[in-house]
Amino acid sequence: MAQLLKKSVKLALIQLACTADKAHNLSHARTKVLEATRAGAKIVVLPECFNSPYGTKYFPQYAEQLLPSPPTEDQSPTFHALSTLAKEAGVYLVGGSIPEKEAGFGSGGDKGDGQGKKLWNTSLTFGPQGELLGTHRKVHLFDIDIPGKIRFKESEVLSPGNKITFIDIPEYGKIAVAICYDIRFPELAMVAARKGAFLLLYPGAFNLTTGKLHWELQARGRAMDNQVFVGLCSPSRDMEAEYNAWGHSMVVDPNAEVLGQLDEKEGVLVQELVAGRIEEVRKGIPIYSQRRFDVYPDVSEGKVRYEE
Repeated sequence: MAQLLKKSVKLALIQLACTADKAHNLSHARTKVLEATRAGAKIVVLPECFNSPYGTKYFPQYAEQLLPSPPTEDQSPTFHALSTLAKEAGVYLVGGSIPEKEAGFGSGGDKGDGQGKKLWNTSLTFGPQGELLGTHRKVHLFDIDIPGKIRFKESEVLSPGNKITFIDIPEYGKIAVAICYDIRFPELAMVAARKGAFLLLYPGAFNLTTGKLHWELQARGRAMDNQVFVGLCSPSRDMEAEYNAWGHSMVVDPNAEVLGQLDEKEGVLVQELVAGRIEEVRKGIPIYSQRRFDVYPDVSEGKVRYEE
C-alpha cells in the first residue's frame, strides 16, 4: 500500500498578531512566511482571519470579493498578496482565512442570512507558482453561548460553506483544509482521512475559555481518531483586543503525540512530518482494518460534498 505522505516534509505554522491594519498584516505575514521558508518549510499555514481583527463587526469592513476568480487587486488585495508570496517563497501556502464577500455586498439587506448578499469565512491555498489550488469556506459557524464566559454568533453575519476541501500536493500527497470550529465535527475529519489526506489543517482562533478546555484535546482527538497528522494555527494573543485568541499553535502526529507547540505570543513553529509514520502507527493499532461497518455506517461512503 502506497504511503499517504510520499516523502517527509517540513510544515510551518505562523502565529501572528492580527491587527486592525490590513496592509501591516499582509506585510508582516510575508516576513514570517519567508522566515519559515529559510528554515526549510515547504507547507506554510497562516491563522484564521489573519488579515483583520476577529469579530462579527469587523467581517463586513474587511471582507474581499474572491469571485469571479481571479479577482482584481482592488477586489482582493489579500488574494494577490498570498499568490505573490507563495511564488516568491516557493511554498504551498494555506492562507489562514479571510472574510469573503459576495459580489454586490453592501447594497442593503446584507446579514449573511440568504436575504441579501453573503459573507463567508474563507481559506485560500496557493501553490509555489502562485496558482490557486483550493478554497474552503468555513462549514460550521461558531455560534456559542457559555453564560458568564463568552457569547459569539458568527451566523449573525456569515453564511456557511458546504464542502470538504482537499488540496493535492503532487510531491507529498493530499491534505485537507478546514477552519477553527470545523474541528469539533469529527465526521469532517473522518471523511478527509478516509479519502486519503495525510494532514488535517485547521487555521483557528479559539478563545481563552474554549482554548484552555479543548484546543489540544481536539487536535489530539482528531489525530487519534484518524491516525493522521494534524496542524492547528492560531493568531497570537492580544489582551487589548476585543477577542482574545488562545494561541498555542501546534502539530500533532498520527499517534496523538504533540510534536511541537507555541505559547500565546507571536511565533513560527516548523515541524517535520516524517514519511511512513502514518503507516507505522496504523500497523501498531490497526483501527482501519478493525472498523465494524456491519454495525455502524462508514460516513465517508455517504452523500459527501467535497472539492479537489
